[in-house]
Amino acid sequence: MIRGLYTSAAGMIAQQRKQETLSNNLNNLDTPGYKGDQTRLRTFPEQLIDRIGGDNTISHEVGSLATGVYMDETIPDFSQGTVTETGKTTDVALITSALPVNPQTGAQEGALLFNVRTPAGNARYTRDGHFTLSPSGYLTDDSGNQILNTAGQPIQLPSDQFQVASDGTITSGGANYGQIAVSYAANTNQLVKEGNGLFRLNGGGTLPAAGGNAQISYSLKQGSVEGSNVQADQTITDMMESYRSFEANQKVLQIIDGTLDKAVNQVGRIN
Repeated sequence: MIRGLYTSAAGMIAQQRKQETLSNNLNNLDTPGYKGDQTRLRTFPEQLIDRIGGDNTISHEVGSLATGVYMDETIPDFSQGTVTETGKTTDVALITSALPVNPQTGAQEGALLFNVRTPAGNARYTRDGHFTLSPSGYLTDDSGNQILNTAGQPIQLPSDQFQVASDGTITSGGANYGQIAVSYAANTNQLVKEGNGLFRLNGGGTLPAAGGNAQISYSLKQGSVEGSNVQADQTITDMMESYRSFEANQKVLQIIDGTLDKAVNQVGRIN
């Protein structure tokens, strides 16, 4: 019976953490380039129950017993968000057309991201194409991180009157100012969220360039921005489902608690 308390409590904790993740997704519904997190719940290792005792000294297998669930990890969903036209020359949407196909599943895998450099000089990645120009003319994101070109250098422009071709080449007044770098992450599980739309590669290092890979096809669209890929209706439905599961575990815990109360205060009472 005590085991039941721990099992129901573990279920409540897992659903609470799932609610927090879903709430964060919903809060970032209007964040450009945001990738919603998906939760993964797993069961604790099951226990094999045997019956021992009685007239027969040979144990008999009763069956397996689950001991509750826990939230194992959160995984970002890198599916394409809705591209919205803004008309701003500094807004650039990264549109994924094709990625390498997994021969076992037949599904495209991986993700494409812009390359950025933080003020500390660290390599980071983002899908947020809501760019701006710094006072010194560098193309940056909203947090001031510099957008890099294919040579790994920041992009400095004379003004915000520039053009971005579909392959990322930037021109202004007939002059070429390089090509916006796009990298490919084959294993998105290696990308760690850092906040402000940034990702870093787990364990350090850098991602390979997407250009030159025959299996990858993408385009950049100036004057547009990729929105969040969070679906409000599905997220709210998931939150309601998680709440009902939390409520069910709560009721189980209350029933067990009531049973223990009767066992202690009524069954064990000496008249």
